[in-house]
Amino acid sequence: MAEQHPLLEKFRDQIQRCSRCGFCQAHCPVFGGTKRPALNARGKMLLLKEVLEDHLELNEEMVESLFQCTTCASCATNCPSGVDVPAIIKAARKEMVGLGTCHPAFSGMNQVLDEHDNIYAEDEPEDFDRQRNQKAEVVYFMGCVGQYREEEASEAALDLLDHLKVDYTLIDEVCCSGVLEDVGFSIKPALAAKNIERILATGAETLVTGCPYCFRTFSKQEAYAPLREAGLTIVHLSQFLAGRDLGLSTDKRVTYHDPCDLGRHCGIYEEPRRTIKAVAPNFVELADHHQDALCCGAGGGVRGAYAKNSLAMARRRLAQVEDSGAQVLLTECNSCVHNLSNAKLRAQKFRVMTTPQFLMELIEKS
Repeated sequence: MAEQHPLLEKFRDQIQRCSRCGFCQAHCPVFGGTKRPALNARGKMLLLKEVLEDHLELNEEMVESLFQCTTCASCATNCPSGVDVPAIIKAARKEMVGLGTCHPAFSGMNQVLDEHDNIYAEDEPEDFDRQRNQKAEVVYFMGCVGQYREEEASEAALDLLDHLKVDYTLIDEVCCSGVLEDVGFSIKPALAAKNIERILATGAETLVTGCPYCFRTFSKQEAYAPLREAGLTIVHLSQFLAGRDLGLSTDKRVTYHDPCDLGRHCGIYEEPRRTIKAVAPNFVELADHHQDALCCGAGGGVRGAYAKNSLAMARRRLAQVEDSGAQVLLTECNSCVHNLSNAKLRAQKFRVMTTPQFLMELIEKS
């Protein structure tokens, strides 16, 4: 079977190590929203064990289970056997794509990025009335969601950088294409080359990203190694802002949602809280937070492929916000804001926004 499934074979030991204890079931957002055992990590590992033993084929019947995973890593964080489920799922998806089997939403995403510079296939990004491709100390990189769907959040981030008098520039950015790695495909070298060339041309010392997934991609993926080799400091906006004295204060009851890409995947938990707590002393944690935070349901391509289940996951998280009594839910991810806002019910009176949006409101009021 090693010859038939070489990518999965690398994880044979881990797949067999799954003890079927069910710890993952309590933490899996997909199971939490659907209550279907085949969709939690244990169910997926059982299916892949059967594949490696040649009892099942990686065919279209496996798409719904293996492609319905947000790769949030909550299962891996809580697995007593140390099974790296997201890595295994990504390997399985690559195997399936190689065999010509894939969810059409992900095949479409890959095709779009062959023909366009962003995942939405849009030709005219928001201008934001800011300089681009200039010499500056900092490059600010928004990401596709920030540039094409959550423009208000991006505008607030830029306004905040202006308020802090940061010497920054935008570039004519294109999709980092890192998300393709999660859904069975690979980063587009042509897109990576454009971003690398344009970022380095600014002479900047620091690359600040507004998107946690772009941050992961620039920091960890081999395709973007030239940025790191050039000595560029790569940080997420929440890290860039942490520790700054903004001279702001609010008595509102505020809570925070940990994005999976920023938290479990990159270990960034305290920097956002440092900024929020400094201005909002009535901060309250959600029932599940830090490494145990519930996934909002947007990751791993699930929002595009399984929208109904994605919203169900978001509503589980929003129920915790309601229980906390918070008036404002903050997060550091435009995808999280997008999904949570779409899932919020009219009866839920709290607001959902990014931290920069909240800070800019306070600045404007002061």
